Formats: sequence, C-alpha cells, structure tokens
Amino acid sequence: MKKMTTGILCSLLAFAISPAFAKVDKDLFAIVNFADCMTNSKYGKQEQTNFENVRKQVVSMIEDTEKDLKELSQKFEDPEYLDSLSPKAEEELKIKYQSLNEDLARYQNQYYQVLQHAQMQSVQKLNATVGQAAEKIAKDKGLSYVVNKEFCFYYKPELEITNSVITEMDKIFEVEQKEAKELSVNSASEEFSENNASEEDFLDFEVPNVK
Repeated sequence: MKKMTTGILCSLLAFAISPAFAKVDKDLFAIVNFADCMTNSKYGKQEQTNFENVRKQVVSMIEDTEKDLKELSQKFEDPEYLDSLSPKAEEELKIKYQSLNEDLARYQNQYYQVLQHAQMQSVQKLNATVGQAAEKIAKDKGLSYVVNKEFCFYYKPELEITNSVITEMDKIFEVEQKEAKELSVNSASEEFSENNASEEDFLDFEVPNVK
C-alpha cells in the first residue's frame, strides 16, 4: 500500500513538472498590474484628475473659512471697530464667528472622509474597467484566469498582460467619451427644439395686416 501511494505521488509530481503542464499553466493564467492600470490608462488619469478636483474643492472651502475667521478675529481685536458697532451688530458678528468656527471644524473632520469616499469610488470604477478589459483579452487569448499582480509572490514576466489591458481600457474610455459627447449634443438639440419654434412654424407664421 505504501509503495502504491509513493508511486501515485511520484506520477503526480512528474506530471506537474512536465512541459505539457507548464504549457497549460502558461495558457490559462495571466497577470495584470492594477497600479499601472490606474496610473497609465486614460481612464485612470481621468479618475486621478477627478479625485484631485475633489481634494482641491475641500481644501479651498477650508482655506476660505480660515480666511474669513482671521478677518473676523482682527475685527474683534480692534477696539475702535467694536466701539463703532451697535450691540445688535456686535452680537451678529459673534454669531457669525461662532458659525464659521463650526463650519471649519466640520470641514476639517470631514476632510479625510470625503477624500476616502472619493478614492473608494475611483478605485471601484477602475476595478470594473480593468475587469472588463481583462475579460475581453482573456476571451481573445483563451485564458481562464487573470490575476492581480498584488496577489502573486512570483510570476514569469511573459505572463503579464498589463499593457494589453491598458490599451483595451483606453478603447473603452474613448467609446464612453464618444457616447457622452453624442448624448450631450442630442440633449442640447432637444432643449433647443423645445425652446424655439421650428422652421415650419416660422414659415407658416403670418404677419397681421396693420392698417
């Protein structure tokens, strides 16, 4: 029994290291560097730009609020200015100062949450596009698996298809951009038609006789 078990294990090991098995392994698997897809694809660059715009918007809100608070603080430090205010105006100034402080605290607390949410949405969109591109290439090449490089300790360089995936992602990006542009043009045309008389209406319009 022990000899039989040893024989089976040896047979399996021999099959596993055989050239035929290696060829099947190469034909079934491919590797994609997701980080490169994010950095180098048109889709990824657009998402990076969108994320940066969100970051700048939040930072701008914080900076504007800090600027307003600084100006109010300077007014409170000016005795002559305070003396020139009525009690009601001074109370309104204090309320505004408190409100700005609350806004600033809220913006600062939400800063990382907003960025994290924006980044998560960006990664989800990119992940879906990488998956779509990888599926297309896998079907064309007869691959069974396309694996993210991050999950591999080692792989043969010839198994990587990152550049092909990026090329396919760029094609998807161009198609989406074209469709979005056509949709925008059609929407503008429909809005124009709704807000303006048609050519037939214009031609059928009769100028009333004025005597």
